[in-house]
Amino acid sequence: MIEVQQITKRYGHHTAIDRVSFSVAKGEVLAFLGPNGAGKTTTMRILTCFMPATEGKALVAGFDCADQPLEVKRRIGYLPETPPVYLELTVTEYLQFVGRLRGLSGKILTMSMQREIERLGLGTVQHRLIGNLSRGYRQRVGLAQALLHDPQILILDEPTVGLDPKQIIEIRELIKNLAGSHSVILSTHILPEATAVCQRVVIISSGRIVAEDTPEQLSARLRQSEKISLTLKSPAPDTGQLLKSVQGVQNVFTSDAPGTFLLECELGRDAREEVARLAVTKGWGLVELKAISMTLEDVFLRLTRTEEGRPQDTVVATTEPAGRPA
Repeated sequence: MIEVQQITKRYGHHTAIDRVSFSVAKGEVLAFLGPNGAGKTTTMRILTCFMPATEGKALVAGFDCADQPLEVKRRIGYLPETPPVYLELTVTEYLQFVGRLRGLSGKILTMSMQREIERLGLGTVQHRLIGNLSRGYRQRVGLAQALLHDPQILILDEPTVGLDPKQIIEIRELIKNLAGSHSVILSTHILPEATAVCQRVVIISSGRIVAEDTPEQLSARLRQSEKISLTLKSPAPDTGQLLKSVQGVQNVFTSDAPGTFLLECELGRDAREEVARLAVTKGWGLVELKAISMTLEDVFLRLTRTEEGRPQDTVVATTEPAGRPA
């Protein structure tokens, strides 16, 4: 549904995005991640025909964003980070206005408004001025206008900003339910959100795509060692050294939490059984033993953290206890 082919955007001598390419299949939910200034918003503005690319081509539902912008706009719903609402209108008046701009009228417009008001929980505020609503409700109104014409493609920029925890869960469930019937690009800084609702991730840094895959595959590709968290009731002074002697264990770290150790093991080797056997044999009192996965946040930090303009090689595991080699 979306095909981005080597697009570049320059502002004078500054290159905002550089030869960016990715695709979104029909019914897929894609997370578009990157630090501030990475080029996410620039890419979205090109896809929504807000501005043209300097080089390259972007296709939405088969239509060229530069040459056929009206056809593209008919097929997308867009929610920017700041909802495009008119504060002096009521929710109903605003949705009627947007619906007419989208070519909806009569019963079709009424049914579309009722569908989105119900889906987004706007029934209790539909006759209130948008200017008097909380930021969370304004965000929901913005999402309603993006969905009103039932577009094939949704482009959402930070859709849960300003929502309370209950509303965030509801919006995430809505986005997940849209998968299959809509293609969705979700730009977010909230990495657990990407993990919760997206099937695939594109990470952009300094204007270039640095990774594109499922969160699980990205983790597998970048993982440099297996990590095990071990909690003991009564560790001995030499526990760290004995753990390090287990075959496959490369390093052992202690934690500020009493009796907790982090073990770094050879990639592809699961040493939990041998570690558990040692703990039981020594009478240390095994409380907990678990493998630690590389999270999407770990992947993001690995790929976007730069030193002298180059990606770092070190993976920072967010679940790793702060400590020192035992």
